Amino acid sequence: MKYVIIIPDGCADYPVESLGGKTPLQAAYTPHMDAIASSGLVGQSDNVPSHLPAGSEVANMTLFGYDPNRFFTGRAPIEAAAQGIVLGPHDWAIRCNTVTILDQIMVDFTADHASNQEAREILSSVQAAIGDARLEFTPGVSYRNLLIYRGRPSEATPFSSETRTRAPHDLTDGSVLDDFPRGPGCDLLCEWMQKSSEVIANHPVNALRLAQGRPPISHLWLWGLGKTPSLENFEKRFGLRGAMITAVDLLRGLAALVGWDRIEAPGATGYLDTDYASKGKTAIAALANHDLVCVHIEAPDEASHEGRVEEKVKALEAIDREIVGPVLQALRDQGPYRILITPDHPTPVSTKKHAHGWVPFAIAGDRIVSDKSNTYDEVSAAQSGLQIPSGWELMPRFVQGDW
Repeated sequence: MKYVIIIPDGCADYPVESLGGKTPLQAAYTPHMDAIASSGLVGQSDNVPSHLPAGSEVANMTLFGYDPNRFFTGRAPIEAAAQGIVLGPHDWAIRCNTVTILDQIMVDFTADHASNQEAREILSSVQAAIGDARLEFTPGVSYRNLLIYRGRPSEATPFSSETRTRAPHDLTDGSVLDDFPRGPGCDLLCEWMQKSSEVIANHPVNALRLAQGRPPISHLWLWGLGKTPSLENFEKRFGLRGAMITAVDLLRGLAALVGWDRIEAPGATGYLDTDYASKGKTAIAALANHDLVCVHIEAPDEASHEGRVEEKVKALEAIDREIVGPVLQALRDQGPYRILITPDHPTPVSTKKHAHGWVPFAIAGDRIVSDKSNTYDEVSAAQSGLQIPSGWELMPRFVQGDW
């Protein structure tokens, strides 16, 4: 038996006026997703408890079958695992975005998708200016970087589970005045953020960006801090060897923490220009040596954050055409299978932010009896009457065929 999970990140949405009152999923031409729905079943799951951040860090942990109420410690330590960064008992990982804040408004949480080189130069300058041996500013991919705080046994840890931060993508187009860090250690986080803005203001990277007509990188925004979570090995739990295909460190990190192999697809970018066909081909190849293959696609979420509904529809159609269709055919050709299509959380284009709430899923394959649904979208999922309020229960039911 082979299992495939396809995650179109943030694809769940609300009706959009420009789409005639349809959601992007309803408006998109997705015959292969609809085929999965018509031959199997559709339903809804709630992947983010209301008291936790409505982000991919919580929602994907849930999708992997792990209760975030028990295991979630923060986003940054998951991304640290993707880079092979080992955190000691006194260490904390902190997410570090390059952002553009103008007149106290979060204009762009990506700083116009800062390049790897731009981020590397900025982080190096801030590291040198702060000059604290406990701090390691660590480049990641584009605007997604890390700050590692190396604690000392002889000193009290400044942070705790009560330290509160806000994800910059949830502040898009809004004021940041009331959303700086709060709680234990907030003074340090705010101090480092302020220092970063002073260092960056006249940085050569910004001089070049302004000459190119691009917005400046104004700050390093610190958020999502935590210590390494302890997750039971997935193969030990479910008896399946897994693989993850993604361009996003968060998903790479979750895969590392649960013991999945991480396979890179050539041309995968984590943005709208990703090579969808490459991801589909990579997934099919991975089926030869793995029991379960998970394909994560960031593009729909990025389109939502930018408020670009047409691009979201195009991304969904590309996922269906270049990934779902070929993978579904390969599964049918090789023998018994089950396939699951589901986003992690909603990201409405109208708000440009992640949201709590139900997301639609569709499952087809071995021992899955059709529920007579014809399409895969938010409306058909809601009409099915099948709801999984504790989303971490979806994975065991998917694996066991318990419907």
